Amino acid sequence: MDSKSLEPSLYTVKAVFILDNDGNRLLSKYYDPELYPSMKDQRNFEKNIFNKTHKADNEIAFLEGMTIVYKSSIDLFLYVVGSCQENELMLMSVLNCLFDCLNQILRKNVERRCFLENMEGAFLIVDEIIDGGVILESDAQQVLQKVNYRLVSEPAYGFVLFDHITGNLQAQTDKNQLL
Repeated sequence: MDSKSLEPSLYTVKAVFILDNDGNRLLSKYYDPELYPSMKDQRNFEKNIFNKTHKADNEIAFLEGMTIVYKSSIDLFLYVVGSCQENELMLMSVLNCLFDCLNQILRKNVERRCFLENMEGAFLIVDEIIDGGVILESDAQQVLQKVNYRLVSEPAYGFVLFDHITGNLQAQTDKNQLL
């Protein structure tokens, strides 16, 4: 290995993705454009990882020079990928934060159907945890507070995000009076 690859870097995470129990992609973010530049390369990498991990009880895998930490829940598989010299505990803290946040917004029902219904919340969470491969936050409560994500099933908050974006202050005031 050359000395450049051993230099410490803030760019810890190479990719994050979530697959269903058939290995199909539900969410993915790749932070290193040189790692897997095409969609075909990404899907092949994901399929290789899924084939290696979907029946295993481990939490860490090494494949194609990458360190992969993963967790499964009902019919979802969550993966965080880093380079081969990356600290597994750092990657695991990202994975645990992602899982805990999803567990919270999906009301402890971390499975495919609920995940697909709340996909926008999942993307917000990933973006709050990781930015360009740099870990920003690994505390689930802090992430949820920053995202300020409210479930659509809460009756008074159905259009809060839309009203906030459009600047509809009157609608926000009316909803606050309902509380």
